[in-house]
Amino acid sequence: MQTVDLIDKKRLGQALTREELAFLVGGFTAGRIPDYQMAAFLMAVCCRGMTNEETAALTSEMLHSGEQLDLSAFGDRSADKHSTGGVGDVTTLIVAPLVAAAGGVMAKMSGRGLGFTGGTVDKLAAIPGYRLTLSPADFLRQAGQVGCAVVAQSGELAPADKAIYALRDVTATVESIPLIAASIMSKKLAAGARNLVLDVKVGAGAFMKTEAEARQLAHTMQAIGRAFGRRVRVVLTEMNGPLGAAAGNALEVAEALAVLKGGGAPALRQVSLALAAELIGMALALPPEQAAAKAEALLQSGAALEAFERWVAAQGGDPAIVQNEALLPAAPYRREVTLPQSGYFAGANALAVGRAACLLGAGRLTKDQPVSPGAGVRLLVQPGEPCRAGQPVACLFTDRAALLPEAERLLAGAFTVTSAPPPPRQPVLAVLREDDLA
Repeated sequence: MQTVDLIDKKRLGQALTREELAFLVGGFTAGRIPDYQMAAFLMAVCCRGMTNEETAALTSEMLHSGEQLDLSAFGDRSADKHSTGGVGDVTTLIVAPLVAAAGGVMAKMSGRGLGFTGGTVDKLAAIPGYRLTLSPADFLRQAGQVGCAVVAQSGELAPADKAIYALRDVTATVESIPLIAASIMSKKLAAGARNLVLDVKVGAGAFMKTEAEARQLAHTMQAIGRAFGRRVRVVLTEMNGPLGAAAGNALEVAEALAVLKGGGAPALRQVSLALAAELIGMALALPPEQAAAKAEALLQSGAALEAFERWVAAQGGDPAIVQNEALLPAAPYRREVTLPQSGYFAGANALAVGRAACLLGAGRLTKDQPVSPGAGVRLLVQPGEPCRAGQPVACLFTDRAALLPEAERLLAGAFTVTSAPPPPRQPVLAVLREDDLA
């Protein structure tokens, strides 16, 4: 078997066998196949696509390239979630304690952010004392005792995906539905949860620009999940504007706490409840309406906030942040951005806000770049609210004052003001459950 022959086969639009994909993935991971040949193969996939059978086989080879977590001790209660990336998306910090409070087990590995999309690990790192790594035994013990454990993704899970993604990131081959699906599902399957909810973003600040593309990705990942005996549901969510009112690590932790206390940005609250309801429904075998009511009740009663406090304390974090958000890191320099006209605030461009937050230090442009936990952007006006010219619409936070003018420039034109009240935002576009794949 020759690598060049397999590249040519895919270039011609022909399907590869499982054995051929195993040869490619195994050879690249072991260093036998050079970067330039794998890059050529990935570009051929981007241009020619893959069948469902090919995508499942590619996922399997990436899944079995490393270790797999065994969560069988938790039975059907084990739960996990994944977001395809967004701005102001801090749902994990809300969904995880909701699932734990309901009696599920959220044993989750999360990643760091890259570019304008934030990473859950960076947000948790903003909590003083929070341990991002646990031994496998401690991870499982905490998940069982507290109902929740979230750590940094292990390099031992699906290492083939890590190697392939690093190449995709620099060869313009990220936006391929088969490659996105195989990347996400190989990691999630290796993480071991029985129940998985995928938050697939749609819009200007997402990889999937249209709902049709998002549904195609969703169905591909659901089909992979079914092939591996996992329950997978997908929530399609709108990402034209930031999900919450904050983009930045400590800022987003504070906003998650606001939601857990009954406030926070309405869109963030709505999406978090939708994701939690699907996981609770699967983990506890509840119908959708009952699961949604349970999630809402756990949020309203404060049970989810108490679960968050237990989770953070168990993982070494300072639980005092729940009552005193001033204990979270803060950036020393700030600047307000004002609105140029009066009317009704219709929203902010997610991509512009994410890029400004990244520039200020909240994100990274390379994998080794450090982040500033207190940096970012906080929106001061909610969509639909009346506003006036000169009113502050956002506050910028950074450790480096010299970055403020450029961040302000990035936000020029990012805010939409209308003469009439805009229609209410509908952040949840659709929920795709198991029957939708039949």
